[in-house]
Amino acid sequence: MSLFRPCIDLHDGKVKQIVGGTLNTAAGEDDLRTNFVSEKSPAYYAEPYRRDGLTGGHVIKLGSGNDEAALEALRAYPGGLQLGGGVNADNAKTFINAGASAVIVTSFVFSGGEFHEGNLKQLIKAVGRERIVLDLSCRKAPDGRYMVVTDRWKNFTSMALGAKVLEKLSSSCCEFLVHAVDVEGRRAGIDTGLLNLLAENSPCKCVYAGG
Repeated sequence: MSLFRPCIDLHDGKVKQIVGGTLNTAAGEDDLRTNFVSEKSPAYYAEPYRRDGLTGGHVIKLGSGNDEAALEALRAYPGGLQLGGGVNADNAKTFINAGASAVIVTSFVFSGGEFHEGNLKQLIKAVGRERIVLDLSCRKAPDGRYMVVTDRWKNFTSMALGAKVLEKLSSSCCEFLVHAVDVEGRRAGIDTGLLNLLAENSPCKCVYAGG
């Protein structure tokens, strides 16, 4: 597995880099801020990842209207990319069969601000823990804890990242994906506090993103 993980973020069927936390369809797209919008296809970006052997990259569907674009990327590099965005126990196997090496899941196991272990067990039954990446992207709360966030990184859940939580969840997935939302897309440096927390406490593979 590569130490460097490429990422193809998809919004309205196009490859984009969106500044963390500015995607909010509930309020329209007036708040949307991007660093990059490409007119090239998802396959255009997936192909050099395949050529250079960069495995474990991410294809992330940000909202509806991205299924075909995601499948295009998966077809360009079968077995080399993970797929996230709207994944649940009913559709996870479809993405695996389409070429995803693993599915990245957030909202299906975190909804209403709570962690739903039963949903995670359903997902394990559908594709196996070795095909599941848990997205534990987080923001720093006023009390200093790093809290998992959902709903386009707008809402805090009740789960704070720490040794016990990471140990428990590691038995239900092959790795963690953690975006440092406070610095994501802002080109202002990494969140060293979060990075140190993960380095010291994560018992399984952990991919840090942001900054």
